[in-house]
Amino acid sequence: MIDEKFWIGKRVFVTGHTGFKGSWLCLWLNHLGSSVKGYSLQPPTSPSLFEAAKIDSIVDSQIGDIRNQELLHKSMVSFNPDILIHMAAQPLVRLSYDEPIETYEVNVIGTVKVLEVARYCSNLKAIINITTDKCYENVGLDKSYSETDPMGGFDPYSSSKGCAELVASSYRRSFLTDLGIGIASVRAGNVIGGGDWANDRLIPDILRSFELNKAVIVRNPNATRPWQHVLEPLSGYLLLAQRLYNDNKLYSEGWNFGPDEKDVKPVHWILDKMISYWPNASWSLDDNVNPHESSFLKLNISKASELLGWTPTWDLQLTLGSIIRWHKLWLSDADMGKVCITEIDKFTKDMNK
Repeated sequence: MIDEKFWIGKRVFVTGHTGFKGSWLCLWLNHLGSSVKGYSLQPPTSPSLFEAAKIDSIVDSQIGDIRNQELLHKSMVSFNPDILIHMAAQPLVRLSYDEPIETYEVNVIGTVKVLEVARYCSNLKAIINITTDKCYENVGLDKSYSETDPMGGFDPYSSSKGCAELVASSYRRSFLTDLGIGIASVRAGNVIGGGDWANDRLIPDILRSFELNKAVIVRNPNATRPWQHVLEPLSGYLLLAQRLYNDNKLYSEGWNFGPDEKDVKPVHWILDKMISYWPNASWSLDDNVNPHESSFLKLNISKASELLGWTPTWDLQLTLGSIIRWHKLWLSDADMGKVCITEIDKFTKDMNK
């Protein structure tokens, strides 16, 4: 369980705080009473959750590139965090085909620079390094990938995240353990939730089409993914950070935070459920030739369950309903910061049942 008392007053440095997942994390950390500093590029989309929920009003927000080591050093070392959560990334598979060099620069060299600066933070005790379920060498079989499976990746994005895992492992053994700093790499599934407007992601694409009363164009309706609400992996990161802070060796490993196996569903299942929530919605197949994307991906979460006591809280159907409610509230000009906190409170209550 998340120890709310632990987080009160903790100084947490978050890279990538302007993104979808980073914004939800900042809301949760602020709600827990932590002092948060964010370092990131400008929000990657407009609209964005960062703007909709007014994240810059609750965190010390600095706009910067993790590849700018001098600026990053000034920002992080002056804040001197207790905990570092590294989320900043180029997170899109299809974009990585168009921009492979930048993808590797951000996801690999950017991670090197974040961890290099972390060595100079005297109060730092725990680092959570966020990668992806796609970091594993996907052999295309109906199997769940465990933390002991080899790193790999067909496309530049997936490969870059496998590289980032190797960077984290090297820094752990070469530098961080001797400094008393724990570092854990975490791999989540396909994270979904209210406030995501990214291009080339299924749920945002669906919602944009719904708003325009257009059919959703789908590349691969049979692709199977480990879908999960954004708060699911974030709850795992927070729980792991608590453990890592108090034991920098035992928990300094790789961890999977995916959904229950029953929620590993094909794209067409998601489409049919989402359409049932929105009148007159429909979808059709994209006939264009598209870059390679893995057709099947699933995570084994037994390690997190057995050693951390972490298990998923919301099933996929509940998650999809929450996304539709969130989006309709946004369309009605609701206070989205309050809407997010209400959702976090409900999730926390359900998690603690």
